[in-house]
Amino acid sequence: QVQLVESGGGLVQAGGSLRLSCAVSGHTLSRYTIGWFRQAPGKEREFVAAILWSGGSTYYADSRFTISRDNAANTVYLQMNSLKPEDTAVYYCAYKSGTNSYSSREYAYWGQGTQVTVSS
Repeated sequence: QVQLVESGGGLVQAGGSLRLSCAVSGHTLSRYTIGWFRQAPGKEREFVAAILWSGGSTYYADSRFTISRDNAANTVYLQMNSLKPEDTAVYYCAYKSGTNSYSSREYAYWGQGTQVTVSS
């Protein structure tokens, strides 16, 4: 059973930065993708970024964000810069086998989410 635990959310002023972490455990596949998604109140969950664990290919919806991984710590990070109030949402990390997908429906395991609030 794959488990994902997010951390690092909080309140930040517009223009500021945050780094989210996603600790991954229980996985056995060698080829898988970790994605970050977000969901604001009243909106659908949307793709933010993803990284293919083997090889490190990355995929983004927004160039202000950078996804990276620490193999030894089994952790994926999402560095978010130049934050805007519209970035306010619950951010989730998720796991899927194989290569990236931009659709949340293809991710099988999800963390509990971490709240990011950007004040104007």
